[in-house]
Amino acid sequence: MDASLTRSIFDVLSVTSILVLLVMGMAVIVGMMKVFNLCQGEFVLLGALTAYLTYEIFGSVLLGILLAPIMVGAFGLLLERTVIHRFYANPQGALLATFAVGLIIREGLRTTMSTQASPVPAPISSSWVIFGATLPVWRIVIMAVTVALLIVAAVILIKTSVGLRVRATLNNPELASASGVSRKWMYAWTYATGSALAGFAGAMIVPLQTLYPNLGFDNLITMFIAVMVGGLGSFAAPVVGAVAIAVPGSIMSILINPVTAQILIVLCAIVFMRLRPNGLLKSGM
Repeated sequence: MDASLTRSIFDVLSVTSILVLLVMGMAVIVGMMKVFNLCQGEFVLLGALTAYLTYEIFGSVLLGILLAPIMVGAFGLLLERTVIHRFYANPQGALLATFAVGLIIREGLRTTMSTQASPVPAPISSSWVIFGATLPVWRIVIMAVTVALLIVAAVILIKTSVGLRVRATLNNPELASASGVSRKWMYAWTYATGSALAGFAGAMIVPLQTLYPNLGFDNLITMFIAVMVGGLGSFAAPVVGAVAIAVPGSIMSILINPVTAQILIVLCAIVFMRLRPNGLLKSGM
């Protein structure tokens, strides 16, 4: 296989896996809970910040990657119990509340950072030569981790009693409550899980993008487009949406100007959502 073709295929798979990793947390909160969370990008930012601070203090990015989902998940749980749970019946209020939280986090970080971009080294800086192409190992690790997380999430949601209770609560909260499931804490822990996944994604990608205040916000629009293209009401739909926009987008970025490619993908997504407003997949897993 030609080295340039190998590199192109790798770039497509890498971009797709990164977007899927970013979307997984949103798939839980927006896709399953149908809570339009405009601070989802800031959860990614907080995960990246955790990795950066852990590296600065302890000299270990891997420790930061382990701490990021714990710290961001705890913040998400606190946010859900103090703010988000008040807006489950008021989507417009949730939009405003989460936008305000995201703005506070983003601008607060902007005023405290000494520079506009703070680099974080990849935990694994080596490369592999495959079919003549030099491929960064950390990107390969992200691909493998993304696939593993998807498998684990699918098994938990489909095969375990916890997944059954989560799906029952989100699909029919009244019936779930009548069956003895605590709606309050099921929503809270589901929101915390989505936050933790976003934080983990931020810690994983920050070595590739560096830390800057708009890191999460810059990814937010693409994440939301993936959710809307895939559909609401399930975990799988936003993930499918992420693949549906990442693969053609990354291929087009190789063939034409990347900015033009992004514009075309957004336009195509808008047309698609006009023709199929419910997304690619119906509500399900």
